[in-house]
Parts: sequence; C-alpha cells; structure tokens
Amino acid sequence: MIVLSCGLSGCAGNLSILDPAGPAAAATATLAIVMFAGAALILALVCVLFALAMWRPGIGEAVPPKRWLVWGGLVFPSVTLTALLVFALGTGERLLPHPGETRTVVEAHPEQWRWRFRYGDGRETLDVLHLPAARAVDVRVVGGDVIHSFWVPRLAGKVDAIPGHVNTIRIQADRPGRYGGVCSEFCGTGHTLMRFEALAHAPEDFEAALSAAAGPPRVAETTQEMPR
Repeated sequence: MIVLSCGLSGCAGNLSILDPAGPAAAATATLAIVMFAGAALILALVCVLFALAMWRPGIGEAVPPKRWLVWGGLVFPSVTLTALLVFALGTGERLLPHPGETRTVVEAHPEQWRWRFRYGDGRETLDVLHLPAARAVDVRVVGGDVIHSFWVPRLAGKVDAIPGHVNTIRIQADRPGRYGGVCSEFCGTGHTLMRFEALAHAPEDFEAALSAAAGPPRVAETTQEMPR
C-alpha cells in the first residue's frame, strides 16, 4: 500500500515519496498521483450526480433503471478500473531489474537499532549507505535479529529484512546528494531512532569517498543465499 507522506509539514522533504530523486521512486510517485486523481474524479462525478438529484428531484426519471445499472454500474467502473490497471502494470514494469544493467551490490545488515552496510571488498560503514549516483545499486537486505524494513523514500520502495532471509531491492539516485532512510517496520523501543542516510556521490568520486568513510576491509561473514 502506498502511503502519501505529506503530513502537516507539506509534500517535500528528505523522506517524502512525492519528492523523488530516482527512477523507482518517480514511478511510485506518479502511480500514487494518478490513482489519487482517478479516485478524485470518480468521487467528483458521484457528488455531482447526487447534487443534481437533490436539487432537481426526478431529473433522471427519463433514463430507464436498466441503463443506469449497465452504464453506471458495469461499463463505467470496468473502463475506469481497466485503464488504471493497465497504467499501474506499465508503471510497475519500470520498477523491475533488467538484465545487463550495470549495478553495484551492497549488503545491508539491520540490527537493533542501527544499519551496517557492507560493500563488495569487505569494507563497511555504519548508518551511512554510500552509492554512486546515476547507477543502479542492488541492496541485499540480510535479515538478522528481528523483522526490520529498509526504505529510502526518495529513491525506491521498501523491502523487509526477515530473519533467515535475504531480500534484494534495486535503488538509484539520479544525482549526488543526501537522502534519508528509515526502518519502516516496528522493531522495538529504539525503532524511531533507527535511521540512516544514503549518500550518493558522483561516479568518479565514489571510490575515494567510500575509502575515506569506511574502515579497512574485513573478512566478510559467509552469507548464504536463503529462500526469499
């Protein structure tokens, strides 16, 4: 379910899905806006018909009841919902990984109540995910102590970290910048403090920035691919 994160502070901000900074987040925001607009138009139409019926009783008596049922109860909902479904499927297709794309792979290890990110050569950072801008990054979320959920709202959707499982999500930042990330699944008394930052660097600066931020490479723990 898509939750519009406007709230009282408006629709912008570092945790707003309506201020996307990556292709997956942009597709999600577009889908949310179109679905909301479609629902608003349907509600407006129903309200207009109701207002006409109250203002001029009997205005629709010339239309046979069968026609109201067929066109209002079958044709209109079928056409509207089919159009929204086709749009949703087409938009969702853009969220899927495509073979042959250049990507970086990072492991995310959530723990009560912090995030540990491990890169391909064994280097690690704590509570800061470093990634190259304009390049796809596959984040392998490794379940550990309890259920957590990895979410960078401005870059992509969310994926759960379930003990005994490894789930992968593809994210991408269109440009260098800082993007807020959270655990979006209640995981204990420190849940509200379990935030992290996704820091996107220009591709040519990524290695240097990671070397400066991460400690020396450590021997990676054996991570077996577990059933999803």
